Amino acid sequence: MRSTFVPRALGALTAAYGTYTVVRPHSLARTAGLLTPARPASRATRNLGWAIGARDIISGGAMLLAPPGAPLRAALTARVACDAGDAIGFGVSVPPSSRAKVIAVAAGWGLICAAGFPAAGSRS
Repeated sequence: MRSTFVPRALGALTAAYGTYTVVRPHSLARTAGLLTPARPASRATRNLGWAIGARDIISGGAMLLAPPGAPLRAALTARVACDAGDAIGFGVSVPPSSRAKVIAVAAGWGLICAAGFPAAGSRS
């Protein structure tokens, strides 16, 4: 059986980023270009950071803890779906100056996680 190191490492990184985002929820909005002097931090941007951070902790934790095979592939599939949703959702809602960066980061992380499928374990 192949080592599941790659999907586990990706899960750990995802959960770590989620934890950072929960602790500093405005960091996500700032990075995405949603915070500007004309558009300061709000309860909505804080809630968005908390929601995405919590989702990333949960999906990263699933990638860390799921047994090899179908459960780990399901966790990877969920992570890739989250990243695809982020690329689309943030891609249409962030300012044009941030759009390419946000889409590239979200889609890139989704592709990296998808590359972990072969190491997720045998099909069962």
